Amino acid sequence: MEKLLLSFVTLCSLVFVPVASADLIDIDNEKLQSLIDEGIPVVDVRRLDEWTATGVIKDSHLITFFDEKGNYDAKKWFSALSEVINPEEPFVVICQSGVRSLAVGKWLGQQFDTVYNAQAGVASWINEDNQTVPAEAAPE
Repeated sequence: MEKLLLSFVTLCSLVFVPVASADLIDIDNEKLQSLIDEGIPVVDVRRLDEWTATGVIKDSHLITFFDEKGNYDAKKWFSALSEVINPEEPFVVICQSGVRSLAVGKWLGQQFDTVYNAQAGVASWINEDNQTVPAEAAPE
C-alpha cells in the first residue's frame, strides 16, 4: 500500500502544475473539532462501504479517492473536489486511519493554500466518542 501511495504522489506531481505551495498540516481530533466549529469543510476520501459502516462527520464532503483495489482517477477526483472546495480557503482531508488522507493531502498541499490532514482518521474520531451521522451521499 505504501508503494501505491508513493507512486500516486509522484504521479500527481507530474500531472498537475502546482498553483500554490503549502505544507500539509497534521491535526488531532481536538483541532479537527475546532476547525469544524469554524466552518472549515471536511473532505472524506474513504469508500461508500466505509462511510456506511462507520458513518461520516456531519456535513463532510464524501469524495472517494482510492477504490478497494487501490486504484484512483486523480483528474476525476480533483474535478469533484473543485466543485465543493475553494482553493484559497482551508479544508480538512480525512480517511479511516490517516494513511490515505496523508497521501492525498501531500498532493493537495501543492494545489491549495491550506490543507489539514486528520492524522488519525475517522477511527480515532469515533474512539474518542465524537459523533458521526449516516452517510447520505454516494460518489458519482
